[in-house]
Amino acid sequence: MNSSKKIWIACGVGCAALALYASARTLQKSKATRPPIIGVAYIALETNDMAAARKFYGDHLGYAALDPGPSGSDVAGTYFKVNNQQYIEVFPDLKSEMQDRMPSIGFETTNARQLRDYLASRNVTVPEIVKADHEGNLSFKIKDPEGHEVEFVQYMPGSLQSRHFGKLLPDTRVSKHMIHVGFIVQDRAVEDALFKDILGYQMMWYGGKKEDEVDYVDMRVPDGSDWLEYMLNVHNPSVKTRGVMNHLALGVESIQPPYQTLLSRGLTPPAPPKIGVDGKWQLNLYDPNETRAELMEFVPMRKPCCSPMLKPPVMKKD
Repeated sequence: MNSSKKIWIACGVGCAALALYASARTLQKSKATRPPIIGVAYIALETNDMAAARKFYGDHLGYAALDPGPSGSDVAGTYFKVNNQQYIEVFPDLKSEMQDRMPSIGFETTNARQLRDYLASRNVTVPEIVKADHEGNLSFKIKDPEGHEVEFVQYMPGSLQSRHFGKLLPDTRVSKHMIHVGFIVQDRAVEDALFKDILGYQMMWYGGKKEDEVDYVDMRVPDGSDWLEYMLNVHNPSVKTRGVMNHLALGVESIQPPYQTLLSRGLTPPAPPKIGVDGKWQLNLYDPNETRAELMEFVPMRKPCCSPMLKPPVMKKD
């Protein structure tokens, strides 16, 4: 009898069970599929002046505040509601001038547990389990290849957000849709390995300050109209530059009405609206801690620089 056969006989039922378990796990991994990722859920920002943040996002931009902590308390932060599925979350945790103002971004999925299992099957580091977070949603966080914290959220019945569905949506909002979030990226290829190859984000457009340069890459979520913007060619940024690059964008049909509204509310942008290299009218605003909150028209008014723009699906947020 050869030695391998002897070992198998000696191992007996235990080895058979182990082999069966391993086979089942391999089959489970091979069958893991990605559930829909449908849009931007939130951007988290940090401030050292909550009163100033409330004035900017509340009084100037016109968003209603949802406090996740005790009533009237800023200890746990304040969520400014863009629409039923999107929030600008501001926390009073800025302790240093050099601290990054954008600690995390979030995307909405229809099935957080399935997405966790799918990412695990693709060798992405994920939590062992997905459980209800402090807001009552199913969510989990990962780190992308460059250390950005990215959360995936499945809104659940009875959660903080679900309880306020249809509420806190005043007509004062300058925009009803956060169309993208952006952050500094050093290596496009390693980010693509996660967002494009594994998560299925699709390149929507790329361009730069010059025709032969790529400074911005827009990666659209696989099952919606929102996108993540890679901000390339940024090295050793100042606080101001980091705030320009780590940003959020609010979509508008036309730039002039909200521009005039902001002026009437006492907010004077550093420059009037302009047409960006993507062919869209935009207006750059900055919150009290230098994070850029740009207003951007949904549709280019002239041909975008550098590459064609993938037409997004029609999606309604509110």
